[in-house]
Amino acid sequence: MSDRPNILMIMSDEHDPAVMGCYGDSIVQTPHMDRLSEEGVVFDAAYTTSPLCAPARASFTAVQYVSRCGVWTNDCQLPSDDYPSLPHALNAVGYECWLGGKMHFAGAHRYGFRDVYPGTNQGDRSGKGGRRAFDDLSESSFGWEGRVAAFKTSDTSPVLEKDRKVTAECSAFLQNRSADDKPFFLLAGYVAPHFPLTIPEEYYAPYKDKVPMPEIPEGFLDTLPTNYKHLRAGFGVTKATPEQTKLGRELYWGFVNWLDDEVGKLLAALNDSEVADNTIVIYCTDHGENKGDHGLWWKNNMYEHASRTPLIVSFPKRWAGGQRRTGVCSLVDLAQTIAEIGGAERSDDWDGESLLNYLDDGNSEWRDIAVSEYYAHNIASGMTMVRQGPWKYVYHARFDEVHGPERELYNLEEDAGEFNNLANDPAQADRIAQLHDLLARELRRDPEDAEAQSRADLAKGY
Repeated sequence: MSDRPNILMIMSDEHDPAVMGCYGDSIVQTPHMDRLSEEGVVFDAAYTTSPLCAPARASFTAVQYVSRCGVWTNDCQLPSDDYPSLPHALNAVGYECWLGGKMHFAGAHRYGFRDVYPGTNQGDRSGKGGRRAFDDLSESSFGWEGRVAAFKTSDTSPVLEKDRKVTAECSAFLQNRSADDKPFFLLAGYVAPHFPLTIPEEYYAPYKDKVPMPEIPEGFLDTLPTNYKHLRAGFGVTKATPEQTKLGRELYWGFVNWLDDEVGKLLAALNDSEVADNTIVIYCTDHGENKGDHGLWWKNNMYEHASRTPLIVSFPKRWAGGQRRTGVCSLVDLAQTIAEIGGAERSDDWDGESLLNYLDDGNSEWRDIAVSEYYAHNIASGMTMVRQGPWKYVYHARFDEVHGPERELYNLEEDAGEFNNLANDPAQADRIAQLHDLLARELRRDPEDAEAQSRADLAKGY
């Protein structure tokens, strides 16, 4: 690009795109995100590289899949502060890279980011994210009762206060920038709508008795892959009552509404600044949230509610608003795109591809691939996913000599709810083999080898 733009990336945490007006939800109120979508390009099939906070964010920062950068759990970190990263690449070509809010780095390293304000990045810490033995998952410290205790209304909470500070400090940053300053990449990291689901009453009231309950076919929970059964047990979700599920979902919808208002304040500050006309705005999240769908809460799985993410890119001087892109992409593709926009040199060790040509022309050729991985708490073995076109393939690695591997295969055009696992259909054997090979090519090794590496690293306390 001839006149390098500034980049404002707003990254929330645990936001299922199904709970956004611009993605089809008629209940939630997200006027500011919806307006951004009207002014920008909306991606309908964007995915996380991991349905867990720190691995997803590290993967984006390193521009590598989780098993390649080695951030397996919330307690892992990239090896060093100078690990090749998107911010380092942008810094090298004259950008200033700033972080305000949550990015869930496990240590003191910033990997090329400067902090907008002291104490930034003090995000949610979910506790130890290591793996457990196959038959040691009946209950864990991630108990359901503790989380349900935070299903309530209040005008203040640690998360609400942290996110209000993100809005205030990042707004001040934008309004203090001059059009003559160096170009910047600012990542504004919100914790919302990540649990605890504690929100002001005024945001809960509009959703009370308005949010539908999950629709789960009779007998479906008995067919869940072993890892997902362990997730239900390990997080205590098997204890969830219908009343708790109802309240939690209502609070989640309200939390998204609250987040939208914070995003609106930040966008208003940008629009009132000197740099508004030359700033690309990106809205995304690290991963989604199940909210009781498929009998699961939080994330940690490959169903659409957990693995699909919102992605909106707005820059009216280059891209006309109101466009949609249906091609499959992920966080590493977004990172590659930001690097190309900034004129940074592409590393051969990065994963994914830049979306820039696809942004410019929705009819241009696009590779249509997303990969996601999960190796952390409450599962018996690592799980990896690849989506290409309408097909989603999930591979659960071998647990031990007795258990696994297990597979999932869904045609999302015909089975958007992901209730019909076709993995055991003999007619799909060739397709499964093809998708497994594609997954291995993307990871640059077989998924079983990635699983073995995760176990070895986590056993060393890495």
